Amino acid sequence: MQAKKTALILIGYQNDYFSKDGVLRPVIEMNADSVLEITLQLLQALQDTGVTMISTPILFTEDYHELHEPVGILKAVKDAGAFRRGTFGAEAIPEFRPYADRIIEVPGKRGLNAFAETGLDALLHERGIEDVVLAGAVTSICIDSTGRSAHERGFRVHMLKDATCGRTFLEQDFYCNQVFPLYADIWSCQNLISALAE
Repeated sequence: MQAKKTALILIGYQNDYFSKDGVLRPVIEMNADSVLEITLQLLQALQDTGVTMISTPILFTEDYHELHEPVGILKAVKDAGAFRRGTFGAEAIPEFRPYADRIIEVPGKRGLNAFAETGLDALLHERGIEDVVLAGAVTSICIDSTGRSAHERGFRVHMLKDATCGRTFLEQDFYCNQVFPLYADIWSCQNLISALAE
């Protein structure tokens, strides 16, 4: 694994999820703090490497006109008033500010898959990326959807089991042990750091 051919994709690191008073904080409450702490340690460790760091925030207009009869999690997002452009909840978490010069923000995400309706695929190909590493929230939704899409696009996919948030411990365990291994490597952040050092 080469740093310059590796991208860390950061999904859902917005105040509505990770802030203590975020409207969707209860969805990931069980391990949000530990995932955030580990993610920040990872960003620090990767800061001076050639790894491309990308965030893919989900943003909506005030009236959510982008969502046509939403169901499931997207209905919950709309009902909660989450991720509305220009609100505190939609902003990137303040803990990411020290890395603002390193994290490339790819706008356009309005659903579960960070590749859909965004320039993510083009950016990864432009930079010669071969390995995609995923961190963030929610394990069973955006992380899984984006990981599958990355695999189908020919990237090697690595899931960070200690830097992803499931809605429950059971869900996190199930995805990391039963679902993700079908198309990805399951790593800890330390595994990633070690692989890049080889």
